[in-house]
Amino acid sequence: MLRLLGNIIWFVLSGLWLGLAWRILAVLMVVFIITIPWAKAAFVLGQFTFFPFGKTLVNRDELTTEEDIGTGNLGLVGNIIWFLFAGLWLAIANVLTGVAWCITIIGIPFGIQCFKLAGASIAPIGKTVVSNELARAAEMENAERTLGKIRSGD
Repeated sequence: MLRLLGNIIWFVLSGLWLGLAWRILAVLMVVFIITIPWAKAAFVLGQFTFFPFGKTLVNRDELTTEEDIGTGNLGLVGNIIWFLFAGLWLAIANVLTGVAWCITIIGIPFGIQCFKLAGASIAPIGKTVVSNELARAAEMENAERTLGKIRSGD
């Protein structure tokens, strides 16, 4: 219930405009053609920005256990370029907004979401948005798989 209330308040006060801005940015990235590889990341961040309460950004390879173009070396290069041209500045803006939200007691949950968005905006290529519960379940399954490999000597 609190997630729903938090998402509704967030959407009205910040999420709608921020999410639409991300969508517009993503469309512009597609139009400019050379920036198409970053458009998907902008769409993912837009989705995350609309309703961030109860969601988190995870690496796709941790979720699917399969590497793809965004989670491999090309994704790393894309994230470095993203960080230099957009990620650092977006993270700074989100941190400053989060600090402003945290000035009041009531705004602290929204400030925390801004900090989460700051982390997400640093390097979003190769990531996807999932519920917190699904992220924890994937993390536990990956931990069990890794533990099994260690125990079997692989």
